[in-house]
Amino acid sequence: MRMANKPIATTAEKLATIQQGYALQGATIELGAAIVDGEIHKEAQVRLPLAMMNRHGLVAGATGTGKTVTLHMIAEQLSTAGVPVFLADIKGDLSGLATAATGSEKLTARTEALGQQWQGKNFPVEFLSLGGDGNGIPIRATITSFGPILLSRIMDLNDTQESSLQLIFHFADKNKLELIDLKDLRAVIQFLTSDEGKEQLEDLGGLSKATAGVILRELVTLEAQGMEKFFGEPEFDTAELLRTAPDGRGVISCLELPTLQTKPLLFSTFLMWLLADLFEDLPEAGDLDKPKLVFFLDEAHLLFNDASKAFLEAITTTVRLIRSKGVGIFFVTQTPKDVPADVLGQLANRIQHALRAFTPEDAKALKATVSTFPVSDYDLEETLTSAGIGEAVITVMNEKGAPTPVALTRLRAPESVMGPSADDLIRSTVASSSLLVKYGTAVDNVSAYEKLHGNAAPSTGDAAPGLPPVPASASVPGASGSGASGSGASGGTPYDIDAEARRIEEEILGRPSSRPAPSPSSLPESSSFPEPAPAPAPAPQQDSGMFGDLAGALGGALGGGLKSMVRSMGTQLGRDLMRGVFGTSSRRRR
Repeated sequence: MRMANKPIATTAEKLATIQQGYALQGATIELGAAIVDGEIHKEAQVRLPLAMMNRHGLVAGATGTGKTVTLHMIAEQLSTAGVPVFLADIKGDLSGLATAATGSEKLTARTEALGQQWQGKNFPVEFLSLGGDGNGIPIRATITSFGPILLSRIMDLNDTQESSLQLIFHFADKNKLELIDLKDLRAVIQFLTSDEGKEQLEDLGGLSKATAGVILRELVTLEAQGMEKFFGEPEFDTAELLRTAPDGRGVISCLELPTLQTKPLLFSTFLMWLLADLFEDLPEAGDLDKPKLVFFLDEAHLLFNDASKAFLEAITTTVRLIRSKGVGIFFVTQTPKDVPADVLGQLANRIQHALRAFTPEDAKALKATVSTFPVSDYDLEETLTSAGIGEAVITVMNEKGAPTPVALTRLRAPESVMGPSADDLIRSTVASSSLLVKYGTAVDNVSAYEKLHGNAAPSTGDAAPGLPPVPASASVPGASGSGASGSGASGGTPYDIDAEARRIEEEILGRPSSRPAPSPSSLPESSSFPEPAPAPAPAPQQDSGMFGDLAGALGGALGGGLKSMVRSMGTQLGRDLMRGVFGTSSRRRR
């Protein structure tokens, strides 16, 4: 769109602007050649600095405009540069990365017009499948690693039920009841709602039997839908996504999703778990010459549809902070409107394929998209509705941190097959993978289910670190280490039980208890139980930088009382972060 009173630039001036804007010094991802005034100009190459790939990006456009091919082409170049890549293969087309393409006259004419020196190549690909749902190597997560916030997303729980699920996880963590698969979580909830677990349920304060029953029913529904195979051991180690091949090229991890349409929430939330796990595991890296990993998050709208405020805040924090750990995230969806503004504002690299304007809603989305681009010599409303397949409007962050000029670009052609690889090749690649031995067979170790049913073998280790621990004096009755005097114990007067429940709820959820406090006049004269200490007030200091962001996310996800905890934890927060933001944790890092 042109600014008012701006003189119309000549073709030569437009070309000069693009050439100067994309004259980059370091290693780059070559995207294609600029189209100016309807003509392709191979002397005006459009590229993306490799060092800026961790500034995140957006690949958008209507269905059928070439988004998948764009991912394919970028993944090839990242691999060649030694950068590992993660891709979700929704349609099965990306498996073609493992097979070299064959040239043709049409392809040669296209690549020569772009100034591309094309050569058919194959790339190192690792085929993965979610819980073995497909041909790839099965990847799973334990329930305790997945955490209550992400699990609540899959179960479609409301905010109250999500808080209650956090209490259940806290109970399991504290009592060393390992939550490995769905039957473990079901066993814990069944115990808490049984006569035997009634006292423990009461002492959790914020968890009612009715809410626990709702969560249990949702859990049974997940099992009935066949989702139990996605949770369990061996748990996938996300460090596997950071590997390079013996020849130095980055390994492309391709996650097959053949049943996406039946389990969209599971798909999008599982991808978020992968990112959360990486975030927790990776050290701070600062600015690198190239990223450690580029993660393409396809069908991004599924991640945000009907998401809770806590979930959105946690995503925003993860996107903001994972950049400093050397990971770039590219969201792939139809329009920028699919991505919340707080996340969209962090996506510095934009590749926008054509949009359609068939309906008033389409026209509104088009105007919103145009408004997110810098001022340029293009009429973007016209350009975005008339761009052909394999063309996109591009602006990226240059090496100085400034946006490059907007350029309509004819994109380069991939050098591997644009479509699926042969089934025999996929099967042989999976069979020869070193990951198959490690993850190919599910195991069922001793965990909460066995312990609660009385057939537990020796402990497999401490439960994963959970929410902020309750002091020993406030331990859940029946757990090891409970029973300190003074601040309350199991049993006792109704005042004792109510006070203890309120205090536990306040410490875990970081907000005032919802349980009514008994009046002092209702206490027996002989009662020696003191009033419970109020929850500490947040320290009056300014949030800033990384830990300010974390404090805000934790406060949004689990209650304002956790903000003061975050501030006091300092750099130690790096190890415990994701149990606070997404509630995730991993046994293998203990």
